Amino acid sequence: MFALLMLFSGCSATKSVHEKKRHLRHSAPDQAEIKLKSMNQTQKIKQMFIVRPQNQSASQTGGVILFSQDMNDPKALISSLQNAASTPLLAGIDQEGGTVSRLSANPALTNNRAFPSPKEVFMQKGLKGTADEASQVAKILHSLGFNWNLAPVADVSQNQNSFIYDRTLGQNTKTTAAYVAKTVCAIQKQNVAACLKHFPGYGSAGDTHTGFAEEDQMDLKPFKAGIQNGADTVLVAHVVIKSFDPQLPASLSPKIHDLLRKKLGFKGVIVTDDLAMGAIRQFAENQRVCPEVLAVKAGNDLIMSENVDSGTAAIEQAIKDKQISQKQINQSVLRILKLKEKLGLLK
Repeated sequence: MFALLMLFSGCSATKSVHEKKRHLRHSAPDQAEIKLKSMNQTQKIKQMFIVRPQNQSASQTGGVILFSQDMNDPKALISSLQNAASTPLLAGIDQEGGTVSRLSANPALTNNRAFPSPKEVFMQKGLKGTADEASQVAKILHSLGFNWNLAPVADVSQNQNSFIYDRTLGQNTKTTAAYVAKTVCAIQKQNVAACLKHFPGYGSAGDTHTGFAEEDQMDLKPFKAGIQNGADTVLVAHVVIKSFDPQLPASLSPKIHDLLRKKLGFKGVIVTDDLAMGAIRQFAENQRVCPEVLAVKAGNDLIMSENVDSGTAAIEQAIKDKQISQKQINQSVLRILKLKEKLGLLK
């Protein structure tokens, strides 16, 4: 039990020491707060968008996410985007390994290196092997200009017929939680932000007949482990958990975000899954509300959406209509800027 506790708290303990040292340096200005004060409302809202690198508004947003088709020369692409950006960008990628490996689209980038799935690595080398692999991959990503890996997958699945199974560790809750704890540490020690996904879990949460008490035991433990080890970001899925919020998908549910913030104590950056997914657009259309507005009202900090201009205008209107507070916008943008400061992007 003591060893397991140390495993789950190892990164956060180290982090707290660094935080204490930082707070002792009273002369050092808080770059995130200085930057926030210099931004107008439109600039703040655009910081809350994550887009594809081809988006015409990319230089004004919070960051970009690159996919397989962007792997011709990602280092040059990211450098160009950063040079054009008014505020340094989060440069993200889904590099999970196995079936989701964007780097594999251009083997020449990494000298034909293989990127096995965490499940494959675990079966051969155990948790030490998965941590070593996560560290090596994060180092590669950092060398290419990435500062954010949308990994690890914290979903629990031992059902080989599940759509998410091949992307998970394929082990029980306890082992998955230990894997997530070690992986978060490994990634973030390379100055790359980690992302726990897909909150609150595609495992038993995908079964709408499962009570939330059981989901708490099964699905949330790996997320708790990642949060306790200082995970920088959490991605919220579009799954509907009828036993907790039968009306809204998790990504648009204030109840789910309260669970993440209040029960799990997450203080980092919350990001939506892609809002372009058809079901989400249709849901928002049925509600006669812009999905970007619903995402912000739910409590997301980063919105994965290409609709920067129209989404920003809709959010500004929601602020005028008192549906969203300026205080909430400031809190979200400050979290984003503090992450950028931690990554050394704000100078």
